[in-house]
Amino acid sequence: MQIRNSVSDDLAKIFELYRIATEYMKSKNQVSWPEFPRELIEAEIAENRQWKILIEGKIACVWASTLTDELIWGKANDEPSLYIHRIAANPDFRGQNLVKTIVNWADDYCITNGLKFVRMDTVGFNEGLIKHYQKLGFDFLGTKKLVNTNGLPDHYNDGDICLFQREAKI
Repeated sequence: MQIRNSVSDDLAKIFELYRIATEYMKSKNQVSWPEFPRELIEAEIAENRQWKILIEGKIACVWASTLTDELIWGKANDEPSLYIHRIAANPDFRGQNLVKTIVNWADDYCITNGLKFVRMDTVGFNEGLIKHYQKLGFDFLGTKKLVNTNGLPDHYNDGDICLFQREAKI
């Protein structure tokens, strides 16, 4: 298992995994992702903020990261943190604790880069996901209604967001 930055050649697979994740969300009557602009993913790749887990040379999971997320986190954005977005797993690799792998990677990233927190959010109240993230050491900080969603993907208009945070662990 390897964690690497995504590259332009991964775009088709990234969008395939996003489509699969979106269909899964819809099947569970959850707030689902919109189709993300290609330019957004291309920019993340160019800025080394789009990641992948490789297992036997195949993309098992993708996600994006950023070091700032003011529209979602407000004043808490001032605390040095790594924000993780859009985790999408390849169904061929489900059950392999890929999110735990990402959390461990995030801890290492935070320690290496002097960051205090790993943070995530999700739109809509998904009890199963809340419990899953709590098992991975995240505190569920509650829900929040975003006032300004300009610049955020469209699904942020579809409900309150749930906020998750954990201190980076060695």
